[in-house]
Formats: sequence, C-alpha cells, structure tokens
Amino acid sequence: MNPSISDETLQLILSKIDINDVIGEYVHLKKSGKNYLGLCPFHAEKTPSFSVHVEKQFYRCFGCGAAGNAVSFLMDIEGYSFPQAVQVLGEKVGINLHVPASSNTETQQKNEEKDVVLKAHHLAAQLFHHVLMERTEGIKAREYLEQRGFRLETLKEFQIGYAPDSWDFLVNFLEKRNYPLSIMEKGGLIAKSENEKFFDRFRNRVIFPIWDTQGNVIAFGGRMLGDGQPKYLNSPESLIFRKNKQLFNFHHARQEIRKQQTTILLEGYVDVISAWQAGVSNVTATMGTSLSDEQARMIRRNSEQVILCFDGDQAGIEGVSRAAEVLEKQGLLIKVAMLPSGSDPDDYIRKFGAAAFRKQIIGEVRSYPSFKLEVLKRGRNLQDEGERMRYIREALTVISRLPHAVERDHYLRSIAEEFSLSLDALKQEQLQIYRSEKKKEGRDKDPGNRNNIVRNEKQFKIKQLYPAYHNAERIVIAYMLRDKEVSDWLELKVGSQFNIDEHSALAAYLYAYYAEGHSPDVHLFLSKLQDQELIQLAAELSLMNINPKPSEKELEDYVSQILSYPVLREIEQKEEERRIAERQGDVLQAALIATEIIKMKQRMKS
Repeated sequence: MNPSISDETLQLILSKIDINDVIGEYVHLKKSGKNYLGLCPFHAEKTPSFSVHVEKQFYRCFGCGAAGNAVSFLMDIEGYSFPQAVQVLGEKVGINLHVPASSNTETQQKNEEKDVVLKAHHLAAQLFHHVLMERTEGIKAREYLEQRGFRLETLKEFQIGYAPDSWDFLVNFLEKRNYPLSIMEKGGLIAKSENEKFFDRFRNRVIFPIWDTQGNVIAFGGRMLGDGQPKYLNSPESLIFRKNKQLFNFHHARQEIRKQQTTILLEGYVDVISAWQAGVSNVTATMGTSLSDEQARMIRRNSEQVILCFDGDQAGIEGVSRAAEVLEKQGLLIKVAMLPSGSDPDDYIRKFGAAAFRKQIIGEVRSYPSFKLEVLKRGRNLQDEGERMRYIREALTVISRLPHAVERDHYLRSIAEEFSLSLDALKQEQLQIYRSEKKKEGRDKDPGNRNNIVRNEKQFKIKQLYPAYHNAERIVIAYMLRDKEVSDWLELKVGSQFNIDEHSALAAYLYAYYAEGHSPDVHLFLSKLQDQELIQLAAELSLMNINPKPSEKELEDYVSQILSYPVLREIEQKEEERRIAERQGDVLQAALIATEIIKMKQRMKS
C-alpha cells in the first residue's frame, strides 16, 4: 500500500469504479452468467478464458493465471506504478489525487519524461491543427485537402494539421513554454543535427495525429506537400510510441468494431480517413509496417472477423497474404475486399464515390481462400494445358490447408465444375497433397531438425492435484478471505506456520488487513498487494468452491494437516535413517531411531 493514498480514498475510488468499464476499454467482454468473458490481453488465445467477476470486481484468466482488480489490471497492461494506476482510476470517477513522485529515481525520471512528452504531443497537435485551420501558412494545405475531398468536419474530427516549412517553428514553440528540448527529441517531436542543434522533424507536411487506445496523441504521420521526399514521414519510436503496438484510428473505431464484430483493416491514414468520411466507421490501419502479433491480438480481442482492404497492386496482394498469416494465428475469420489493380481505398472513393465503395468493395467481400485462388489465376493462360494443370495443383495445395472439411469440399466442387474435372479425382489428389504437407510439417517440427524454430511461447501450468497439507492451506486461506473471525482464529492456531511460502505471505497480509479494521472485501484486499503472484493466488482462492459456513471440526482437521506435515516429513526422514541403519547391521542405532519415531507419532496424536 502506498502511504500517499489513504485507505479511505482508495476505498472510495474502488466503490465508484466498475471494473467492466476499465477492462472494457481494452477487451471486448460478453455476458456469461453473472460474469463477463473475453480474450485475455496478456497472452495469445483463440478461445476466451479471461473472466471478469462483477460482484467481486476482479478478473482472472484461466489460461495464463493473470488475476487482480482494476488497479492491478492498469499496472499490468499500461506499466503504471500503483499510485499512477489509482490516480488514473480516480480521474475516471472525478477524484483528483496528488501523487508524490516515486522514490525510485530512475522510475521517477522516466514517468516524468513520459508525462511531459504526452503533454507536448497534445499541444503540438493543437498547434498544427490551428495552423491548418486559422493561419495563412496553412492555406495551401487546406486547398490540398479540399481537393482530396476532405470535409471541414473531418479535418476537425481527426484534428488534421499542418507543419509550416520552417526548421524551428515547433522548436521555438516548445522552448518558449519551457519544454526541455532534449526530452522532446527523446519523444520524437523534434530532431537534432550533427552540430547538436535542434530542428523540427515535420516541415511543410499535412499532419495526422496518431492516438493510443485511450485517445492520447502519441505520435504523428506527416504527408509532404509538393515533391519532397519522403512522401510520408512518421514519428520514430519513443518513450510513448511503439508502432507495432498501435493501430491508427482504433480508439475512434473501437465501438463500431465491437458492435459489428468486424474490423476493416486498411494500409494508410488517408485511406482510413476517406473510408470514415464515406460512412465506414469500423476502419483502422497499421503504422506503415507489416501487421504485428500485438496488433492482431488487439483486433481479435475486439472482433471475430477482419476484412483486409489493401491496395490492388502486387504489393497490396502480398500485404494481404502477410497480414492474413498473422491474423489466422489469432483465430480470426478473414475476408478480403478486392480493389481494382493499382487502386487504393482513397483513390476508389474519390473516383467512384462513397456509396460505390460501401456497396461494391466492402459489401462484396470474399473469403480469404477464395481470394488466394483468384490471385493464383492472375497472369496465367488457363487455356494452356500446362498452365492449367499447374494452377489446379497449386489450388489444391491451398485447399488442403483449410481446416474444415466443408470448406475443402466447397472449393473442390468449384474447381471440378470450372474445369469439368472428376470430383473424386480432385479429392484423391488433394488428399495426397495433404499427406505430403503433413509429412513435411512433421519433419519441420522434429526437434532434431537443424532448421526447426523453437518458439518460446509461455507454457501454462496444467491444473494439478495438491497434497493434503497443500490443499488444506489453500482452503483455510479461502475461508480467511471471506471471514475475519476465521482469520483471527487461524492466526492463533497456525500463525506463520504455513508450509508454502506464498501461503504464509498471503496469510500475513490478511492478518494485517483485518488488524487495520477492514471487513472482508477481496476487491480492496487485492489493492493492498503489490506482488503479482500473490494477487493471482488471492484471486484464485477467492473463487474456490467451499462450504459457506465451515464447522470448527472441519477447520481443526485442516489445521491438523497443516501443522502435522513438517512432523510427517521428519518421520519419513527418520524411517529412511532407520532402514539405512538396519541395512548396515547397526541394530542399536536402528532401535534408537525407532524409539524416536514412536515418540514423534505420539506427539502428533496429542
């Protein structure tokens, strides 16, 4: 517990906050009985195992074991310290806290720099937008955007701006407001020349702010006006920006993505803004790089289906294949919106209009396997027998990799009809290809294969059966979490004599928690813990199915198992010593040890 935050303040914040609202900003949750389920944000999974318990106001993942309350969730997912997480929750319910700086100098400096960089990005976004909308320097940029079909309300909604053609416009702006330029460089807002002089990173560019999932400006994308290079320039990775962990416009689109359970993934900022203006509001885009696993997980946590709408050229086709490979691992249903060759979504909308884009592109999506089969045909002369046979064999390879028999049958029938071939012959050929692929896959997975890539995925613990003493300790702590009187009684009977270190530590926290005058409240108790393993253990034990009112006899039996375990271990050791003495022919020593064992067993009974 942080001394700067009183128990009363913490309890007030926790009583006002709803963990569903907090976690719901990161995970799409669905009602399941009394609780809510979603895909865990802390590990990759295809089937939801992340449960949010409304009544107790905490979460638990039955896959990776992550558990805690709203405070620990923010600490884990955002990397906040305890006071920062409480401060953020306080702001959500209108309680403003003044949290003193961390006593850890390095952590304190890093947090302070992040705060300064975030504030500077917010100000810079306002400045660029003001220049575009109100100042003469922004006239050419406004005209350019008008020619591109951007409406005034769109410019405001996306806070689009303009960076003047100046080497020190932003530098001077920040310096006058006492923003340390060295930290501004760390944050990616400005750059430094070889002679150690700071200068504006963005010059003569239309500016597109990039937001995180909470709506904070964390970076910029800049489109050059005129013929300068590079045409597009993005902020570098910084204290607050990691391009493989963010999706452009996601914070705007998230609500509609969840509503439709469909994410439309585009390639660029302008494409997203054009599509949004055209009435397609579940659109997002990568940061100019290939889709990452983190971005794919973000999509999967919020929707079940993704539509890939990339440029219609060869690079766009290859981009679809790369993105689909990443998305398939997350269990997403993948569809493809086909654009004419050489066209991107923005081009198409400007040429054919918003209605045509919605109806003929987004409204006419095809499955990913269908897209792959269509791509295989491109550039082939299917009238030529050799080309036709090569296409069919490659198509059968694609079909053999489909996970569902119904899908395979559907595409096999389509090929049989298209080329007037025997369906049985195609099925036999496809089966041969499938077996060949599986055989090759088996060789690739062979640990002795020098080309085998070992993926260091997190290995989750298999549910295990505990020894009697271990299970007894778990049960009594579960009772302690729910009943202060049981905790007080166990403090007298067991104290710190738990055999498992984690159980002993958790019991000590519970003794202290109740000594402070608190009532049983798992939500509040979890906020007292700083160790993630103890948080997970406490959350897990609070969910145990135990008798609502244990009898004193039942509790005494558990205590007996806990306290007798060390003696049993000692007896086992003595028994082994006795057997060794007997094997060595030392009858006297064996008899002495046997006497000790009898006395130990008598002490146990008493």
